[in-house]
Amino acid sequence: MFSVIFPGQGSQSVGMCKQLYENFDYVKDFFKLADETLDYSISKIILEGPKEKLDLTENTQPAIFLVSYSIFQMIKRESNINLNKAKYFSGHSLGEYSALAACGSLEFQNALKLLSSRGKAMQSAVPKGEGGMLAVLGAEINDIKILLEENKSNYSCYIANDNSTGQIVLSGLNSELEKIIIDLNKKNIKNIKLPVSAPFHCKLMQKATFIMKSKILDTNFEKPKNIIISNVTATETQEIEEIKKLLISQIESPVRWRESVIYMIKNGVTDIIEIGPGKVLSGLVKRIDRKINIININKTEDLKNISFND
Repeated sequence: MFSVIFPGQGSQSVGMCKQLYENFDYVKDFFKLADETLDYSISKIILEGPKEKLDLTENTQPAIFLVSYSIFQMIKRESNINLNKAKYFSGHSLGEYSALAACGSLEFQNALKLLSSRGKAMQSAVPKGEGGMLAVLGAEINDIKILLEENKSNYSCYIANDNSTGQIVLSGLNSELEKIIIDLNKKNIKNIKLPVSAPFHCKLMQKATFIMKSKILDTNFEKPKNIIISNVTATETQEIEEIKKLLISQIESPVRWRESVIYMIKNGVTDIIEIGPGKVLSGLVKRIDRKINIININKTEDLKNISFND
């Protein structure tokens, strides 16, 4: 039994999907349609950069979606893998939109429009340079929750991502993150400031939620052909209204990725296919459960010698 997963922000690189773009006309068509839909050349930013432009959240989100969706279509057309047989579809943050589009719930152009708006709204929710994110490595999530609770009068930081065993990401104003860094260093807990310019997945994103709520509610969704695992609940859904509600909540809620993967495994998943640029999620899944067979696909060569546990 297998699941399909799609990456989020941080997986992007200049030139991603270039091989598919140069070899398949339908991928060129997706890129062209994306340019027309967004009314600027997202394809040029993906294929040529510069990196600084690709890394802008308002560009990163539709770019990763476009690449992930193109790879998904390549697998469907160029391989014998029947992705419709996947028990679950899931994605990390913006990757949830890729999952919804791939299983027929969200139309390609609507996904692009929503992610373009989402990127702009999340980027502008907090003044540039005031907020950020901090990766905390090697600590248990309960220990971090206790640290935050014990020091809530000293600083306000929020768990933004529970990514894998020993990898948690915090969000907050930079002035608050600097305070928790002192406490983490005292406890010899490794931490790394991430190269992002906004504190995603916490209540500081309230303005973005307000902007995106009406856009999501006004967008047409169909019932997904496959079961979706939500970032917010780390459990399954196929109900349209619940999916919309959870996408709205997702903006301020922690990404419960570790729990999502555990849920899939507990329900019989033995193989996971990561579709999209990079291998970030494959690494996280391996940290969660080394027994899972990870298949990473982002170019045609990756289709060779694929084997499943089941």
